[in-house]
Amino acid sequence: MAKEHETGNGKIVARYTASIARRIHAARLFATALLFIGVVLASVLCSGAAAAPNTARLSSQVAPPRIIPAPVSLRRISGSTFALQRSSRIVVAAKASKALPVARYFASILHRSTGYPLSISRGSAKSSRHDIAFYLSGPASLGKEGYQLDVTKTSVRLGARTPEGLFRGVQTLRQLFPAKVESSKRQSGPWQLPGVQIVDHPRFSWRGVHLDVARHFFSVADVKRLIGLLSLYKVNVLHLHLSDDQGWRIQIDSWPNLTTIGGSTEVGGGPGGYYTKDDYSAIVSYAASRYMTVVPEIDSPGHTNAALASYPELNCNGVAPPLYTGWDVGFSSLCISKEVTYNFMDNVVSEISALTPGAYFHIGGDEAQSTTPTDYASFVNQAQQIVQGHGKKMIGWVPGIEAATLVSGSVGEYWAPGADSTTWEGTGSARAAVAKGVKLILAPANRSFLAIKYNPQTRLGFNWSGYIEAKDSYQWDPGSYISGISAGDVLGLEACLWSETFETMEDIEYMTFPRLPALTERGWSPAKGRSWSEFRLRLAAQAPRWRVMGIKYYRSPQVSWK
Repeated sequence: MAKEHETGNGKIVARYTASIARRIHAARLFATALLFIGVVLASVLCSGAAAAPNTARLSSQVAPPRIIPAPVSLRRISGSTFALQRSSRIVVAAKASKALPVARYFASILHRSTGYPLSISRGSAKSSRHDIAFYLSGPASLGKEGYQLDVTKTSVRLGARTPEGLFRGVQTLRQLFPAKVESSKRQSGPWQLPGVQIVDHPRFSWRGVHLDVARHFFSVADVKRLIGLLSLYKVNVLHLHLSDDQGWRIQIDSWPNLTTIGGSTEVGGGPGGYYTKDDYSAIVSYAASRYMTVVPEIDSPGHTNAALASYPELNCNGVAPPLYTGWDVGFSSLCISKEVTYNFMDNVVSEISALTPGAYFHIGGDEAQSTTPTDYASFVNQAQQIVQGHGKKMIGWVPGIEAATLVSGSVGEYWAPGADSTTWEGTGSARAAVAKGVKLILAPANRSFLAIKYNPQTRLGFNWSGYIEAKDSYQWDPGSYISGISAGDVLGLEACLWSETFETMEDIEYMTFPRLPALTERGWSPAKGRSWSEFRLRLAAQAPRWRVMGIKYYRSPQVSWK
């Protein structure tokens, strides 16, 4: 190194000897090499999917964006940043008219925050400069929900085989934009996207969230907000727990007292509430616009005190019990021997199924401790026939429904209580259900029950299955969670929001985030290459987006939120 070095007072240091200069020059070269290696390693450690060699590739040592769920394949393209302009359009390929609703949805998100008009045009999938193009084509490997995304300096091209796949791709696009794109008010730019090539599709077909509106009632507006938040992380099922001991939450014309009496209270004695058929249809329609299927649940034969209080004839002794506002379980049961019980179930399933286009109807079936095993099996067998008679497939909780004679197409939802549900004796129930040809949805209580506390200081929820931090929700594999059950026996997973202690939307958000993104990645992304140390970096990167969206999230100490 021949340059002279100035001291603080500006004086010139004496010239270095030639030998010292050569040594310093060599040392600087060595330090430069170390710095280069450090940059490459940092890119790998901080990348959204770099921990998975088979699911992400780096280009020019540039770290990929921090996307959740991690895509199957992501290649970062150096020097190809795309900038959205006021003149940019969303171009829908001429043969992709079914993509128009997704294009309008995306345009509305961009318009409210950027102020750009974002006109929607029909034309070639080869978009013009600064345009975003949607097209419906691609390899069969993309499946129903897969997509491929190419972002270059001049354009964005998003393709899928179905509108649903395009919608999942839009959620990735949203995460590529700066967090302020989620603002409900106009923000200043620039609105840039990193250059990427992504090919993506889900591992499991069922990535659900269960919402209990029976213990505490939540309005249509609350449910719609939740649907919007869930869709960002590619959730595709909303499981609504519509009845329990504490409340009946949906209008049934043939049994009107279910809502006027059974829907009149909730845990703690609040006013309760219920959805009219129009309300429920609005939820179903809104969910469908986000490519989310609603699965209704009417818990039976236990968890039925609200129904029993509404109609004396549903009780074996013909006497209606008082309404219940606590949170004990296992004390109620429909009268299994009465014919009116099955007339009741047939009417309820019929009216709700007529409003619900999805393929499934959930009959509950858990904690039926006031029903004898023989009566329980008899009830589930008959309920299964009723559900099938109305064109649906039955879902029921496991442990529980595996005690009945199940038919092909029925599904078990395994909730596995206990601090260590992988060794809990109830796993035998899951294997028994699979042996009968039943597919499973996994909702293990010590991984995905969002009513379980984060730690002893959490003001909401319970700790009967331990505590669930963000890391606990992430570090498990649905495909190998239960010994003896393969990934092929698993439809997917579900996060459960039991609402005994939840009264507001803020309560729901606080207990949902950051655990939900951890769970949805387990349902969407490939099993191999996942690590908590890498995921927590991507999770931290979501926080600015949540703040813009007004999400009241839990700042887990396991995550460096800065």
